[in-house]
Amino acid sequence: MHSTVGVIGGGQLARMMIAPAVELGVTIKVLEEAPGMSAELAATGVGDYRDLDTVVEFAQTVDVVTFDHEHVPQHILRALVDAGVPVHPGPDALLYAQDKLLMRRKITELGLPSPDWAAIENAEELGAFLDAHGGRGVVKTARGGYDGKGVRVVDDKNGADDWFTALAEDGRGGSLIVEELVDFVRELAQQVARRPSGEIAVYPVVETVQKGGVCAEVIAPAPTAGDAVRDAAGPASATTVSDAAREIAVRVAEGIGVTGMLAVELFETRDGRVLVNELAMRPHNSGHWTQDGAVTSQFEQHLRAVLDLPLGSTRPRDPWTVMINVLGGPAGATLQSRYADAMAAHPAAKLHGYGKDSRPGRKVGHVTVSGESLEDVLTDARGAAAFFE
Repeated sequence: MHSTVGVIGGGQLARMMIAPAVELGVTIKVLEEAPGMSAELAATGVGDYRDLDTVVEFAQTVDVVTFDHEHVPQHILRALVDAGVPVHPGPDALLYAQDKLLMRRKITELGLPSPDWAAIENAEELGAFLDAHGGRGVVKTARGGYDGKGVRVVDDKNGADDWFTALAEDGRGGSLIVEELVDFVRELAQQVARRPSGEIAVYPVVETVQKGGVCAEVIAPAPTAGDAVRDAAGPASATTVSDAAREIAVRVAEGIGVTGMLAVELFETRDGRVLVNELAMRPHNSGHWTQDGAVTSQFEQHLRAVLDLPLGSTRPRDPWTVMINVLGGPAGATLQSRYADAMAAHPAAKLHGYGKDSRPGRKVGHVTVSGESLEDVLTDARGAAAFFE
């Protein structure tokens, strides 16, 4: 049966859904925020995702609506559902990716491990938390933060005064979140896919490396993921890092009713725990390795899930895959201008460009390499990515 998937948001995640949609015989339509975005090839309109009429008009042309970001307002999502439009993930799930305070409360309610945290409304409450947690903490805005934005480490009760002022001036009030500064040895990400009928597919847990709050490198699967953990996921039987990550992500997906791809970002702590950091309900940077390194890419899997089709195998094609983000790109040049040299020097590397101009700190593409030896794969991937610095 022919289907049309509508993607709200014209960024690189929507762009990378186009090829698997074509291969599945699925029509994909994209509502992009501005002309010339990454997913322009499939764009059928330019419009504001915060405008109800614009989104409803777009939704009337497709069979199911999904997203390449979490920013569509709740009242619009619920209007679509009320109008009978299948929306995946739905507003009741997406709410926890839109609001970090609600997410922390839900993760706690589900009995899953998190850093110590508190909702705070003033400097005195922040100071009390810092006093109880060694004098330092991580303050986050409840909404709007990503790629390191809306996150700061503080060691003084007045370290977030500007954010408290902004909340007061906004007129809606609200709280910030403060979390313990976790003593972690590495960051992990666990991806699962869930379809509306309930089937779940789990990918191998991966290790992620951040630079300036942005994911720069992914190793799949995470090395030493078979190591033992301590009380990782409550009273259940998880005894390894891999088991704990899998159990946490599955319990999140089922507990909040996620449909589509879900990425759970995690901390592995020095004392042997695995803690929930963030949630993303869409294809995610930590899953780009699946394009070339897994039987079913996260982008095909997301389409299968939102269309309620049987999910594909998540098995890796090779023992190791490394993904390197191209951040910024070559100054005064395009990625494509460096392709020939990169391909000649690293023929095993797969290059993925997002159709974006180079700009400091901007995600403009990524490189993946797969193989038998992690050391060789890392060297090859980093060498290929270096051509675009």
